[in-house]
Amino acid sequence: MNMLKAGDKVPEFSAKDQDGNTINLQDYRGKKLVVFFYPRANTPGCTAEACNLRDNYGLLQEEGYELLGVSEDSQKKQANFKNKYDFPFPLLADEDHTVIETFGVWGPKKFMGKEYDGLHRTTFVIDEEGVIERVIEKVKTKDHAAQLLN
Repeated sequence: MNMLKAGDKVPEFSAKDQDGNTINLQDYRGKKLVVFFYPRANTPGCTAEACNLRDNYGLLQEEGYELLGVSEDSQKKQANFKNKYDFPFPLLADEDHTVIETFGVWGPKKFMGKEYDGLHRTTFVIDEEGVIERVIEKVKTKDHAAQLLN
C-alpha cells in the first residue's frame, strides 16, 4: 500500500458517482476538497461517519470545503445509501478501484483475527491546487467533522 501523504499532488482521476455522473478531480480546482474513503455503504461505522459529515455539512461549506465519499460499492448501493440518509455530497462508486488505487488506500487489514485486503477508512484534505494538506488515518466515525474543522 503506497498511500498519498501531505504535500503530495493528487494525480488526476475520474469516477462515476451514485447517479452515473462522471466526477473528475479537475472539477474541484480552486476549491478545498475532502475525499473520505469508507469500506462499505450502509454499515454502522460508515453510516455514522457519513451522517456526521452530513450533519456538519454547513459548517464544512462555510470553511470552503467540498466533500466526496468513495467506496468500492456499486452505483446502485451508493445511490441507496445517499438517498436513505439524504447526503448532500456525491458518493463515488469506485468498483474498479481507480480512485482507491490513486490514493493508495487498499491494502492488508485485520478484523477479528483474520487478515485480508480491503479499503482503509482514510480521509484526505486537498487544497485549491490539488495538493494534500492533511491525511486522517484514525477517523472518528461519530465525530469526523470535528477532526476536519480543528
